[in-house]
Amino acid sequence: MQAVNPFLPSWEYIPDGEPHVFGSRIYLFGSHDQFGGDKYCMNDYVCYSADTEHLKEWRYEGVIYRKNQDIRNPEGRHCMWAPDVARGLDGRYYLYYCLDVLPEIGVAVSDEPAGPYEFAGLVHYPDGTPLGRKEGDYLQFDPGILIDDDGECYLYSGNGPRTKGLHENKASQVMRLEPDMMTLKEYPRRLLPTVEDSEGTGFEGFEFYEASSIRKIGGIYYLVYSDRNSSSLCYAVSAYPDREFKFGGRLIDIGDIGIDGREASAPANYLGNTHGGMEQVNGVWYLFYHRQTNRTFFSRQACAEPLTILPDGRILQVGVTSCGLNGGPLKGEGVYEARIACHLWGKEGAVWSKEVLMDERYPYFTQDGGDRECGPGQYIANMRDGAVAGYRFFDLKPEGRIRLRVRGKAAGRMLLLARPDGGILGEVPIHMDSREWTAFDGTYAVAGSIGAVSTEADSTAADSTEADSAGKQGQALYLNYEGQGAFDFLDFTLF
Repeated sequence: MQAVNPFLPSWEYIPDGEPHVFGSRIYLFGSHDQFGGDKYCMNDYVCYSADTEHLKEWRYEGVIYRKNQDIRNPEGRHCMWAPDVARGLDGRYYLYYCLDVLPEIGVAVSDEPAGPYEFAGLVHYPDGTPLGRKEGDYLQFDPGILIDDDGECYLYSGNGPRTKGLHENKASQVMRLEPDMMTLKEYPRRLLPTVEDSEGTGFEGFEFYEASSIRKIGGIYYLVYSDRNSSSLCYAVSAYPDREFKFGGRLIDIGDIGIDGREASAPANYLGNTHGGMEQVNGVWYLFYHRQTNRTFFSRQACAEPLTILPDGRILQVGVTSCGLNGGPLKGEGVYEARIACHLWGKEGAVWSKEVLMDERYPYFTQDGGDRECGPGQYIANMRDGAVAGYRFFDLKPEGRIRLRVRGKAAGRMLLLARPDGGILGEVPIHMDSREWTAFDGTYAVAGSIGAVSTEADSTAADSTEADSAGKQGQALYLNYEGQGAFDFLDFTLF
């Protein structure tokens, strides 16, 4: 078994992932999108977990908390947005979340990390007033929780504007909680700068927008957040959990902006928000995040990549890959679903993941059938002239065969490339008019090493020789269609 991105089943849409190791397992807590939904996070919370020794196999833990369990939401009309979980001082597990537009932070509790969770109440002031309801309170949003080594509990929350002067009650916030995990020990304080107050801070261009996620590494506090560009996760660092954070850098961009000199005007995949967090497993730090699918902002899927943390504490930006948790490149043989493409664009590039923008010119990830909790069926739709699906990385043989399974009406060829801009390895002729999945074969030959494709930002190239990145020993494979017509792309087999 191998690990691919997205690493959960093809029918699962869990964005905003917060990974946490409890005991011998890593648990992924996140929102839960509905395939084909018309707004964020329409489904109840579910959980997946994996043995820390086997990150290639994730177990479905089932529904852990239903939105109508919250006393504010008996009919389930409000959606549950990005959560976080921590093990409290009493040994129980506390889940923090917000109900879409409501201003408070809900808390649910369980005796086990994978639930089931029961509603416990709202984060509140000592007088019992829920945080978010007092005059002057900031809007609460995307809570993140940290139990520090000394037992102090820190809660992070908030979101920021993307332009100045529009949302005066939005801010990055930090606050301490009492040991009961729900009562404020101190009033919320502003933490990271937003576009309103970033001038001269070092955060310019990467101001806080949302998605607070806190970790402590080697005595240093790392606050991961989504910046004003929305498609990137960045980090800030401090010697303290509640003050003096400095901008650290960009961790990832789902369009690979910043990798190999890629500009914001030419993303390598469709853009939208991303949200996630870091976790250490067996000595390796990973970043969990989500990608966009289905020509919408509301069908997002969990992915992960290994990180490189330098001796001075800096973290290198990592590129998106098809093999994030695999511990190295994918084997150069076997069947691979087309959906694991980490790069995807049309003849005119990639745009924001919105149907109004993604017309017939653009290929996209989608699935047959509706929202469900079983059964494969995801594929790349609408591959037409100039469409490119990129896979990073494989341990390709010097020479081999490839079989594509596609359906549609088309006459042309699929070029097999080593790089987005060329390096032809082979081709697969495609001539068909069928709504059934049809196989087409071709060959490839790898002439010399093509493994020098970077997985890290050019700005840190001098440091990248220290990195043990998954892509360093593998080859990228880009499939570029040239020809007439259009088709859906289900999978490919390497021989």
